[in-house]
Amino acid sequence: MNKFKSSCRYLTEKVPIKHFLLIARTTLILLFTCVFFTMAQNEKSISGRVLDDQGLPIIGANVIEVGETTNGTITDVDGLFSLNVDNDATIQVTYIGYLSQNINTAGRTDFEVILIEDTQSLEELVVVGYGVQKKKLVTGANVSVGSDQIQSQNALNALDAIQSFAPGVNITQSSGMPGEGFQVNIRGLGTIGNSQPLYVIDGVAGGDINNLNPSDIESIDVLKDAASGAIYGARAANGVILVTTKSGRLGKIQVSYDGFYGFQNLVKKPKLLNAQQFIEIYNEERVIGGAGSPRDFSQAIPGLYQKITSGQWNGTDWIEQISNKNAPIQNHALNISGGSGQSVFSLGFSYAGQEGILGVPVQPKHDRYTVRLNSDHVIFNNKEFDVIKIGQTFNYSYRNRSGIAIGGMYWNDIRNMLVGSPLVPAYNDAGEFYARADVQASGLEGLSPRIYNPMAQMALNRGMNETQNYNVNSNAFLEIQPVKDLIFRSNFGYRMFADSHRQYEPAYDLAGDVTLTPGRINQSGGTGYAWTFENTLNYSLKKDGHNVDLLVGQSVEKWGYGSHLSATNANPTFDGYKFAYLNNTDGLTSGVTRTVGGPHPQGALASFFGRMNYDYMEKYMLTLVMRADGSSNFAKGNQWGYFPSISAGWVITEEDFLKDNSVVDFLKFRASWGQNGNADIDPFQYLSLIAFNKDNNYRFGNDRNKMQLGGYPAILPNEDVSWETSEQLNFGVDAFFLNSRLQATFDVYNKTTRDWLLRAPVADIQGPQGAFVNAGDIENKGYELGLRWSDRIQDFNYSAHFNLSQNKNEVTRMGDNTGFIESNGNVISQGTDPVWRVQVGYPVGYFYGYKTEGVFQNTQEITNWKNGFLQADPQPGDLIFSDTNGDGVVDASDKTLIGNPHPKHRIGFGINLGYKGLDFSVTGKGSFGHQILQSYRSFADNEFHNYTTEILGRWTGEGTSNKLPRMTAGNGVNRINVSDLYIEDGDFVKITDITLGYDFKRLMPNIALQQVRLYLTGKNLWTITNYSGMDPEVGYGDEQPFVSGIDLGFYPAPKSILIGINLKF
Repeated sequence: MNKFKSSCRYLTEKVPIKHFLLIARTTLILLFTCVFFTMAQNEKSISGRVLDDQGLPIIGANVIEVGETTNGTITDVDGLFSLNVDNDATIQVTYIGYLSQNINTAGRTDFEVILIEDTQSLEELVVVGYGVQKKKLVTGANVSVGSDQIQSQNALNALDAIQSFAPGVNITQSSGMPGEGFQVNIRGLGTIGNSQPLYVIDGVAGGDINNLNPSDIESIDVLKDAASGAIYGARAANGVILVTTKSGRLGKIQVSYDGFYGFQNLVKKPKLLNAQQFIEIYNEERVIGGAGSPRDFSQAIPGLYQKITSGQWNGTDWIEQISNKNAPIQNHALNISGGSGQSVFSLGFSYAGQEGILGVPVQPKHDRYTVRLNSDHVIFNNKEFDVIKIGQTFNYSYRNRSGIAIGGMYWNDIRNMLVGSPLVPAYNDAGEFYARADVQASGLEGLSPRIYNPMAQMALNRGMNETQNYNVNSNAFLEIQPVKDLIFRSNFGYRMFADSHRQYEPAYDLAGDVTLTPGRINQSGGTGYAWTFENTLNYSLKKDGHNVDLLVGQSVEKWGYGSHLSATNANPTFDGYKFAYLNNTDGLTSGVTRTVGGPHPQGALASFFGRMNYDYMEKYMLTLVMRADGSSNFAKGNQWGYFPSISAGWVITEEDFLKDNSVVDFLKFRASWGQNGNADIDPFQYLSLIAFNKDNNYRFGNDRNKMQLGGYPAILPNEDVSWETSEQLNFGVDAFFLNSRLQATFDVYNKTTRDWLLRAPVADIQGPQGAFVNAGDIENKGYELGLRWSDRIQDFNYSAHFNLSQNKNEVTRMGDNTGFIESNGNVISQGTDPVWRVQVGYPVGYFYGYKTEGVFQNTQEITNWKNGFLQADPQPGDLIFSDTNGDGVVDASDKTLIGNPHPKHRIGFGINLGYKGLDFSVTGKGSFGHQILQSYRSFADNEFHNYTTEILGRWTGEGTSNKLPRMTAGNGVNRINVSDLYIEDGDFVKITDITLGYDFKRLMPNIALQQVRLYLTGKNLWTITNYSGMDPEVGYGDEQPFVSGIDLGFYPAPKSILIGINLKF
């Protein structure tokens, strides 16, 4: 210390102050210089190029420094990048559709990175309930369809796009009319109530996938087995479809435009009788049916008859008359995404428009506009992980549509065109609709007061309408990670809808029973919303090869907020649809004026759930799930349902005896068991409800003309009604062969629905409506096979996929007294018996009636027949009805299954080829082993209904037909009885999409765009089927969710030619 003090004293004494300051300043400069060079040595500049496995540059690949999420860049049009990073930094290179790469930069500054295309990689993350999971570790039966596959189908609806890619997901068009959507069931019908799966859009349950443009969707993941869906408990009995919209990505802003425009037409036009053919068939039926002698049409309708016989006019083909040839279809989508390490966003706008191929002059239209904004923001990052994150998703849609009647026999304009008389012109000489005055003047009304112009009725009674729908599906979340791998997430979801409808019906007079007066206007509207609040805590632990992922959560949901109002009034002041508003009506009109309004039915669901995922060395996997749901639809004591599941997997190729073999790259066995619930019934079924409506008013006092509001018992209560439960056992195998070029998955399952919920049938004389009861069981069992091949030969790449599913559906128990449920009568014609049933030992909604064994050809065959007759006096040309129970008598006890509307097998397939920017693809689907109940004519209703040309093949003498009977009265035994005469095989294969495209970026590499792809697409160009109707894919089922395949005049899907473009900026 003394030496130190003396040295300091020496410096201050011997060294002048100015020299000391100079030395100090020099020392500081040297010190800062050393620090600068030391820091410079810890940072460096790197550069490189990112290529695909063909050696082509990848434009827009993200390059970031691992651990420094704010330090990153993207590759340019030549795939080049440069970045300043720490001396020993690791960079991560990512691009959509390719496997990411982590590269250590120590000792290097120049890099060539080759990204490998991700063809369903085992390391790929797939969406599962409340999270994501490596595909390799999934133990349930899931299927994932990505955005590339969805957009490759050039569809307006996402469900339409995934049909050929998702085995076990049965998707059938509800109608071919624009905007009508699809019916979906997963692994068969498990209930006779609502059989639709649960849709979860960006984490919000209960959304409508029809409100989304396919260009906005990142992925669709289907949870098919109970173990996968058990985390959603009460509403997963019919499976779960998880929809994830596109999210933002790190890097500079990227803009893309995808659009197409095209034209649509009928695939197959029904062949209807012309006027001359109809006259001949009509008179034949009239004579044989005993109605009298042939009509003299030359006297009855002289003017029209002269045109018909001279060849001047063939009569009216009503389907041709309402055809909208080259109906336009279009879709346009703009997507913008980008962001920094702290915030990323994705913004999308779209418009889709479509006109119907049938319905002129009031052809249906559907326009949809969407806006999407998703963003994620890192509030705090500790350089190792994100500590606090927030984010939101927002999907808005506006839909405007109009339509014609597409329901049952009496509310179906397509059917009216099929049965419309070809003797009636569409327009009179003045160019106006051929109305009653014209029918009278021509003599047609003298033939029948029920002959009219069906196109005029369609336009005037049902065609002038507009429905507008507004929808918001949104979600906001907060995510906190206080320590690594412990994540708390709070999520609030909000769904809002609003709708309005207006319709104009002018006064008209088309026939004796086709008239309306006075004219009227209807307006209706409503708003509503629902919310969901969820909180989850997730913890991941990895130690010595043991990996555990724990999730616990809570959810509460409330729906039914809002109200609706509808009003109808008569006597419009100004004529025309333009003025179709209630303030354009005058006064009140008894029997017409009507107002209805009230709140939406409300309900609530509270839930607690937990899940444990475990794996050891990614070789042995186990997943346990438990969820408890409480529903407001049940009485106390039955409100809570408990839904467990367990699933396990074994990656056998991780075992030493199969590792590194040259044939099987990956082989995993899966097994799962689980239960899901269903509480989808009307609320308050456990209470004795009192209702009020105008149909139950009373008369009091001396004035019998004055009605007083009256109440009545609405339902018979059932305090014991409880959860419907779906239980499923699944065994599966996933395998990759030949360097993952061949990928296969196979599942076999048994799904049993117990205590299904149905409304008990009650005789009308009892008054109150029956309550819901737990009344039966349904079993679905089957298998699913999915195959995919993908390979590359130098510049030529090709891939193919094929999937096959089989399902057998059977009712195994019914708890009510009747033993069956059946349709009402009059479904295919006035006076006909029920056509479908739900019954033990049969598939749900099977077709019910008589079997036939051909047509009696002569009297000797009738004499020799020993198995009974349904006819009192059978004649040659009559149908032979089967004595199925063998008692020697043909009666109602011989009715049995005559058809099954549910396909036994479904397939999906596709081929994709690519060569130096040129691409070609074919996609298709098929259904087999099912039948269609077809009736294009109400035989017992109206003798002047037209026929298809099939009637020309009727029995007219021995040997002429063994299928179609002779012409008799429509209400005779041959036609009035529901039999397999109305049943046809519904097997079909559809080529749903053929696309040829070319990316002109190949020809113009210096253009400032990443992609300039033009393509030509044909949709539904070919259907291979023996079905005689317009479309073998028939979704209508007598307004029942569990019935399909009833073709009374089903609005068919169109074939389309599209031209489109994909641009990436």
